[in-house]
Amino acid sequence: MRLKANLTLFAVAILWGTGFITQGIAGQYQVAYLFNAASFLLAALILIPFIPRGRKISRVQWKWVLIAGVILFFGTALQQVGLLHTRVANAGFLTSLYAVVTPFLLWIGFRERPHWLDLLAVIAATIGAYFLSTAGKGFQFQKGDSLEVIGAVFWGLHFVILGKFASRFEPISFAAGHFFVTGLLNFLMGLAFENLGQLTPLPLIGAILYRAALSIGVGYTLQVWGQNHTPATDAALILGLEAVFAAIAAWLLLDQTLLPLQVAGCGIIFVAVIVSQLKGLVPAKS
Repeated sequence: MRLKANLTLFAVAILWGTGFITQGIAGQYQVAYLFNAASFLLAALILIPFIPRGRKISRVQWKWVLIAGVILFFGTALQQVGLLHTRVANAGFLTSLYAVVTPFLLWIGFRERPHWLDLLAVIAATIGAYFLSTAGKGFQFQKGDSLEVIGAVFWGLHFVILGKFASRFEPISFAAGHFFVTGLLNFLMGLAFENLGQLTPLPLIGAILYRAALSIGVGYTLQVWGQNHTPATDAALILGLEAVFAAIAAWLLLDQTLLPLQVAGCGIIFVAVIVSQLKGLVPAKS
């Protein structure tokens, strides 16, 4: 089951990586909250018919649905607003820092000391993401970068919540519920700071449909299921491959060239994920 879960999370990384292009489209139209709102609310509606019938949702589940939804709101809002004020490369690299944050959140919150291979994999993945995002040209600080860094903490919290609490509940209802919370909060922020008319361009509508159906509807739901059977740190590293698949998608669909150092970065991230899966063969240091 662990292997199946890891392969599922690998597929999610592909969906998220290709879906990053839709977020870039939203950035071109200078819309963040309403783009998130439309994507997550539509994803919640898509999932409703697939929720098992006759299963009562407990008050405890509603509590964690609300908590997970609020955390996901902060992660998505900070990421998308940050994209309005920074380069996609910066956003991709800084968001990938959730792989660094997750093991330390588990250590602080649950006294789960990271395996030394986890720390090694996290360092390698961070170096790989840096090469992939900057191509070795140096990191140039942008206005929205601080938002992306704060957002990475919330992405890490989201991994922890799903790994520790969502596994107790039926995954589709949990996914749909916290999508709705995330979408509603983004919608309220959008009403305050954006204009509903910004959602009318056809490219943006297409981006919303793709993101709602695949990146969120399928991707996040599979994430909830996959984290039932995979530790949060492992999940964060596997899903960090989204940066690799985002680069590949940009190369195939947008004709963006990958430099040799960026290809090397992709390889380093892949190696980091493989290293993280070797913990069962290597004892932890006492």
